[in-house]
Amino acid sequence: MMKTEQLNLTETWDKTFPKSDKVSHRKITFINRYGITLAADLYKPLNAEGKLPAIAVCGPFGAVKEQCSGLYAQTMAERGYLTLAFDPSFTGESGGFPRYMASPDINTEDFQAAVDWLSVCEEADPERIGIIGICGWGGLALNTAAIDTRIKAAVTSTMYDMSRVNAFGYFDAMDEDARYAQREALNAQRTKDYRNGSYELRGGVVDPLPADAPFFVKDYYDYYKTERGYHPRSLNSNGGWNKTGCISFMNMPQLTWTHEIRNAVLMIHGEKAHSCYFSRDAYKNMTEHSRYTDNKELLIIPDAVHTDLYDGGGKNLIPFDRITEFFGRYL
Repeated sequence: MMKTEQLNLTETWDKTFPKSDKVSHRKITFINRYGITLAADLYKPLNAEGKLPAIAVCGPFGAVKEQCSGLYAQTMAERGYLTLAFDPSFTGESGGFPRYMASPDINTEDFQAAVDWLSVCEEADPERIGIIGICGWGGLALNTAAIDTRIKAAVTSTMYDMSRVNAFGYFDAMDEDARYAQREALNAQRTKDYRNGSYELRGGVVDPLPADAPFFVKDYYDYYKTERGYHPRSLNSNGGWNKTGCISFMNMPQLTWTHEIRNAVLMIHGEKAHSCYFSRDAYKNMTEHSRYTDNKELLIIPDAVHTDLYDGGGKNLIPFDRITEFFGRYL
């Protein structure tokens, strides 16, 4: 039997973006294959009738549905889609214990569980389901699209490959010796946590911001630690993941089978984002030696940095018209 955990869901509007008067909004829950109950916001166009094309949205990695994913979901609902923005397992309002853990398997399953729910929802057309993954959930969206044939179209925005960044570090600067030292440190932390009977947090985005912080750290600070994007349930805005929370990403490559994705994929990234190499390389790997390239697209947004695609960066840089056209073509 599938048993749903009782979650404490906030019913007041507590998003980092204004509420639209063009859509209805309600909280829902669904369960994944590991028995974890997930919390989500469901957005629906006002006065919509019949079964609608549907989109599940998640990300960034360490964010909550009240931030970027909710903005994407609400905006796409304004454009005619039934959309679901969810908190991943162990985070936000979703269930799962211990808190603040991540897993390439369980988090891929979270996306599939959202597709499960949409597939049986009376308001959704099960033959027209898509997904949007933002930042670290962009890589997980590709991983999900590679395994779940119910997904007809996938969009990634400002994508991170969490397997690659954990195994090789930022800009692939970590060699084998550095990787071994990282494994030693993480496994020593496991022993320490087990002895203490609790999990130590590694901290969210650094605060206060050091004067010599790299640009990408300043970019994250400007979103997660300011009124622009701060949320009290966001890991990145507050205490962060557990120190051992992402250890399994180090040796579980998540983009191995993307060249076999048959359905449509649109990858979007900012030209000046520190992370742009993730999308450029993932697109190349997805389309090289593949028979399914006609419906794959890479869209580079001029002058945009990483977090510009979280909320538009005050410059309306999220290409919602292009996303709408893409889903309109393939859903």
